[in-house]
Amino acid sequence: MSDRRRFVPHLSVTTPLRSATAPRCGLLRRTLAAASGAAVVIAMALAVPAAAGDDWPYAEDIPQPGPVAPALAGEQPIDITRFLLIRGARGAALSPDGQTLVYVNDVTGIPQLWRVPAEGGWPEQLTFGSAVTFHRWLPDGSGLIYAADRDGDEREAYWFISADGTREHEVLGFDGAFRVFGDFDAAGGRFAFASTLRTGLDFDIHVADVQAGEAELVYEGEYGFYPQAWQPGGDYVLVTETRGEDANDLHLLDVGSGELRTLYAPEDRAFYGNFAWRPDGRGFYLSTDHEREFRALAHHDLDSGELEIIEAYEDREIDGLALSADGRYLVWTVNDGGWSVLAGRDLETGEALEMPELPRGVYGVGFAAGAPVLSISVSGPRDPGAIWTWHVEADRLAESARAEFAGVSRDVLMVPESVFFEASDGVRLHGLLYLPDPDLFTGELPPMVMNVHGGPTAQARPGFRAVYQYLLGRGIAVFDLNFRGSTGFGKTFTRLDDQRLRPDAVRDLVDALDFLAEDGRVDTSRAAVMGGSYGGYLVNDVLGRYPDAFTAGVSFVGVSDWVRALEEASPALQASDRIEYGDINDPEMREFFRELSPITRVDRITAPMLFQHGANDPRDPVTESDRMVLALRDRDVEVEYLRFPDEGHSVRRLENRVELYRRVAAFLEEHLDAER
Repeated sequence: MSDRRRFVPHLSVTTPLRSATAPRCGLLRRTLAAASGAAVVIAMALAVPAAAGDDWPYAEDIPQPGPVAPALAGEQPIDITRFLLIRGARGAALSPDGQTLVYVNDVTGIPQLWRVPAEGGWPEQLTFGSAVTFHRWLPDGSGLIYAADRDGDEREAYWFISADGTREHEVLGFDGAFRVFGDFDAAGGRFAFASTLRTGLDFDIHVADVQAGEAELVYEGEYGFYPQAWQPGGDYVLVTETRGEDANDLHLLDVGSGELRTLYAPEDRAFYGNFAWRPDGRGFYLSTDHEREFRALAHHDLDSGELEIIEAYEDREIDGLALSADGRYLVWTVNDGGWSVLAGRDLETGEALEMPELPRGVYGVGFAAGAPVLSISVSGPRDPGAIWTWHVEADRLAESARAEFAGVSRDVLMVPESVFFEASDGVRLHGLLYLPDPDLFTGELPPMVMNVHGGPTAQARPGFRAVYQYLLGRGIAVFDLNFRGSTGFGKTFTRLDDQRLRPDAVRDLVDALDFLAEDGRVDTSRAAVMGGSYGGYLVNDVLGRYPDAFTAGVSFVGVSDWVRALEEASPALQASDRIEYGDINDPEMREFFRELSPITRVDRITAPMLFQHGANDPRDPVTESDRMVLALRDRDVEVEYLRFPDEGHSVRRLENRVELYRRVAAFLEEHLDAER
């Protein structure tokens, strides 16, 4: 689901980078004492004027990107543009017969659809317009539905395009509403989707005709109701209802009668997702943490209503699954400290499948709708985005789409180490530590950047990160932190930052810095903090709460005023914010979030900062960064600002990404005193 705080603006570019020193074991105690003694002048901070979102008066903050001109291949150190030009394939979608793969690549500078034979071959571009945001094959293989918005505003329109790309027509035009695609019926003539058209806030369920483009309202929702998977040969659609950012209730909707029947709405909220109906429509597979700590593979029987656990792990989660069209082969992915492990079973014989050997990384899987052919997307530190197809019965593996390395050798790309450590209150935290080649820095220890992901219900995983690899090539270490509230480590850990516990996650950043000082492999006296979306909020807040901790900060599309952010959130966010954050209309909660807001401590920030925001951001309005920039400049704190007029919550255009990350890289190198 769309989430203001989940998205990091294209830090993974293939969606939108996070002399000896004395140990800093006492840093947390010193900064806590400073925070308790400092007066937080809330009224003064909140009085900072907010510039109009479309009328920013400082022309120097509006980027004017020039031509994308990388340095010559082989030059050392490698120009950041080279890393940003490394492009991989994502969004794998196999045709129903398993013979054609359609995927997204932004090799043109804008994400577009490409097709290629599943066995591999010459790719052909299918779409040529605005950035494609999602795509799905029709069940008969005649073509696809795809979506695009307008400069990142996330209000999508839908189009049909034929399989060969020669015919195209609008299915649902722009109407100002947010939409979420669900699934096709078995014949492929209709599809279910959610839309906020009726109220502007609530997601209702609609069914649309692919050819005529006519949509019918079949269920009026309240907040977040989203269609997921359409029963084969029937009228039932699985519908999830948002309960916070990490959980949902599960319902069964009869699209013929509009009757909604609840399947799961436990008191202890749980996650239900990755649905795959059996071919006979009498049950479905899913991943869930229903009455469990970690997500398991399960089966729900429609007649009995029973939930059977098929596969479960003691300390790891199942985060993806796929079922072959004939219902025989079931494949799933296991999240092992961020790395993916592929597993599967022949349901006819009950035997485990012998899985193909793949590059190490983060996987996504999906079967063709009519053949035992599986797509496997791979993103890893040295694999920027490849898609493999596996013919299960023939045990034949092919690399269908591969990354373009833009003249960068795979050998220079660094692989992180997975590390666990304890926070000051005993909570077990996790991070991925990327260390540069020792020959690339002159001091005894390298400086570092701590990256904090968005979400907070997301996870730092070892996919390809262009900016990380560039910084490593400049001798700067990167620590990608999984603070409390992250996913992948059980639902208890994910909920340790809910509502009034949220400041504990900010403290995790300082605890991580203390851990790294004791670990002794990086120079924590030269440490910057960087993050996007919710991670941008953490950057804004940690620099005010603990002003002595970090040397510099980089904040992408971050929250500065939680009261306003929660009041003005996009509809999908408001559906989850009720539980994740609380009722902003309650006076006590409102005051809590007023105090939690980084803008209340902006007068304590001393570190130089770089901000980035898109003027069309529907999740965190651009004024969230505007206010921080104005307040810091009023105090003569060093600030750089990139305010893109043609971007939203992410940075999609190649020329904008190059401009952004050139500036970010130069900023970090300067303030971390890194060798150039």
